[in-house]
Amino acid sequence: MTIDAIRRTAAPLRTEVVNALRRAIVAQEFAPGDRLVETVMCEKYSVSRTVIREALRQLESEGLVTMVPNRGPEVATLSIHDAESLYEVRRALESLAGSLFAERASDAQCAELVSRLGEVKVAVASGDPEKRLAAKDRYYDVLLDGTGNAEIARMLRSVNARTQMLRTLSLAAPGRDGRTIAEITRITAAAAVNRDPDEARLACEEHVRNAAEAALGEMRKLRAN
Repeated sequence: MTIDAIRRTAAPLRTEVVNALRRAIVAQEFAPGDRLVETVMCEKYSVSRTVIREALRQLESEGLVTMVPNRGPEVATLSIHDAESLYEVRRALESLAGSLFAERASDAQCAELVSRLGEVKVAVASGDPEKRLAAKDRYYDVLLDGTGNAEIARMLRSVNARTQMLRTLSLAAPGRDGRTIAEITRITAAAAVNRDPDEARLACEEHVRNAAEAALGEMRKLRAN
């Protein structure tokens, strides 16, 4: 059994494999365009081909995997236009989420968002990309839960599943760490402390706009090389 093998828990095995593969793709353990060979995946995660196929279909529906004729599944490659479109949608949804959180979140959810901000700061200071991504995900879980709107949460999580592929690019931009902390601090203050829907909306818009500029800038550099 390899170190990556999936541990059997009460959660459905397919869900565990989907989550493990998603993390590997986001961390670019599997880079855009890489083939996802079933036999290799079976050995890596110690599961059957049926489970791997089900997981790949799920990730295909999220836009993280592409089925290529005569080649099989591979990690999706986002074009600059794809990325621009995704960030436009994310900006609209996230700004609405921030505004609704300020209006609807409970005191406990507000306190938890402040706590998650602290975790993001620690993770960013660690310099570990995986820890940063995980802490940011936990922060957004609280933000979305506090909207009281399951549809916004569902749609934004779907969009984020694809923009996560670009987070390592946005984080690679010079000075992005410090700006990220400042932006999320502004969101937290507006949504969870001051309970100001308009300011929360503007703070979320700024954060996504800056993340988009950073990621797209890095994408253009890579394309130019």
